[in-house]
Amino acid sequence: MTSEKIASYIDHTLLKPFCTWEQIDNLCKEAIQYHTASVCVPSCYVKRIKEAYPTNLTICTVVGFPLGYCNSEAKAKETQQALADGADEIDMVINITDVKNGDYDKVERELALLKEICGEKVLKVIIETCYLTEEEKIAMCKAVTNAGADYIKTSTGFGTAGADLKDIELMKENIGPDVKIKAAGGIRTKEAMEQYLAAGCSRIGSSSTAVLFES
Repeated sequence: MTSEKIASYIDHTLLKPFCTWEQIDNLCKEAIQYHTASVCVPSCYVKRIKEAYPTNLTICTVVGFPLGYCNSEAKAKETQQALADGADEIDMVINITDVKNGDYDKVERELALLKEICGEKVLKVIIETCYLTEEEKIAMCKAVTNAGADYIKTSTGFGTAGADLKDIELMKENIGPDVKIKAAGGIRTKEAMEQYLAAGCSRIGSSSTAVLFES
């Protein structure tokens, strides 16, 4: 697969809590240069990016990030504001405490609420696989499917581990036909990107897009 083709699947990402506008602006310039699927950025920068790049950049931002255990009402408000500021895609983190308590229906209701708010905009659901058992991962595949979300996503990149190819296979077996897969966390080489795309991912979250074009 060509570097250009791989880049078209990448959410070019910078989510460090100390990132500056200069770094975010450079991220946007790289995304345009490399023709990535989007930039994935903190919500505080969404409006400024939209003003600086009003037409030629897909903006993804995060909600309930990175821990996920704020309440649904807070996530709903955060999503509404991000969309109002110009976000095209929302990557939200599930409430892992609800999963651990076996309250899968509550997780599903939260996802359905956020998808209703997103409407035709893309909702990606981060389940943070490193903290879940296989049973819990399967339950989250079903919750994401039933709620009508667009993507299931492996990781925040801030947990104890990132993406794992075994989890991609598990997701493929348990999500509905309309749900896509995004892998994120620790995907830093062209070889790894190719592996995840070959495994069935439709998006990759990575801060390492530039490695594709290094001579």
